[in-house]
Amino acid sequence: MPRLDSFNAGILQHLQQDGRMSNIDLAKKVGLSPSACLRRVQDLERRGILKGYRAIVDPKALGQDVVIFVMVGLSGHLRKDSLAFEAAMDRAPEVRECHNITGSVEYILRVEVADLAAYKAFHADRLGTLSMVGSITSHIVLGASKDRLG
Repeated sequence: MPRLDSFNAGILQHLQQDGRMSNIDLAKKVGLSPSACLRRVQDLERRGILKGYRAIVDPKALGQDVVIFVMVGLSGHLRKDSLAFEAAMDRAPEVRECHNITGSVEYILRVEVADLAAYKAFHADRLGTLSMVGSITSHIVLGASKDRLG
């Protein structure tokens, strides 16, 4: 695991808060010259520590008012089942995140939909049609005190 000095840690912290921050503003915040700051950012990118920049969209602004974490257990443990499930979730626009996890189920999904009727349709028409799905447990988010992904 690469060690980060205080400058690189500061650069990462500020870019996670505002990936569009100018190099000049970033340099001021971390206490470096603009050229030294730019070299460090480029080095963090080259080393794969900074993997990219993205726009964070507010799902509520797009009418996606309901967030549900879905625990999915597969009925089989063959690699083909996992790959087929992951491909199906990749094609599902409601699924914002799909994580293969340890424990009593194989996957946890972050699903964003307009309302419970839309989730019911996703549950029945997407998850409910996959032969490798053995169990589905839904956890509806009532509120989020911290959500760094938006």
